[in-house]
Amino acid sequence: MMNTTPAGYTYDQNLPSSPVTRSQLDELLTDVMWTDEDAAALRRAGDILTPRVSEILDAWYDFIGSTPHLVTVFRGADGEPDADYLARVRARFERWVVDLCTRDFDEQWLAYQEEIGLRHTSKKNETDNVDSPVAHVPMSHLFALVVPVTLSVKEFLVQAESDRDEVEAMHQAWFKAVTVTLVLWSRPYAGDLW
Repeated sequence: MMNTTPAGYTYDQNLPSSPVTRSQLDELLTDVMWTDEDAAALRRAGDILTPRVSEILDAWYDFIGSTPHLVTVFRGADGEPDADYLARVRARFERWVVDLCTRDFDEQWLAYQEEIGLRHTSKKNETDNVDSPVAHVPMSHLFALVVPVTLSVKEFLVQAESDRDEVEAMHQAWFKAVTVTLVLWSRPYAGDLW
């Protein structure tokens, strides 16, 4: 994991409040059947995933990089994948894994999820000052990627924990937390329909 703050990582800055209210977040957490036990299991998963976050991103980036329609959102003006852009996004993606496992789902967390959603839509390319012809990440990519982002993590949990019930609890908490973030990231796509 990177020890420095990734370029464009603004979690701890004074971000605008999310249009999603605390009450709406609570409803969303209810919808995914989030419990206090999930919160504790996610923290335990973070103890395993945080030290291996670079390996996790290697797996995800191998998949994204080998899937032409996914890597296309990282194209530069020349039409080729922009390696610097990919690297900067990767560093923030690593922080997302750590933050998801270690941060409280409070108003600051909610504000940063909104920022991430905007970076996939109206603010895409701005954070990294990229001249990409791709103006937004297709929403279908976000939702479909829940599968590799969720399934691939189980392998890392199994390698570190022998108790099957514990692995299952951590994996379910991870899946629920990933789902919550993806739903929150969809808010800028959906606007008032969210």
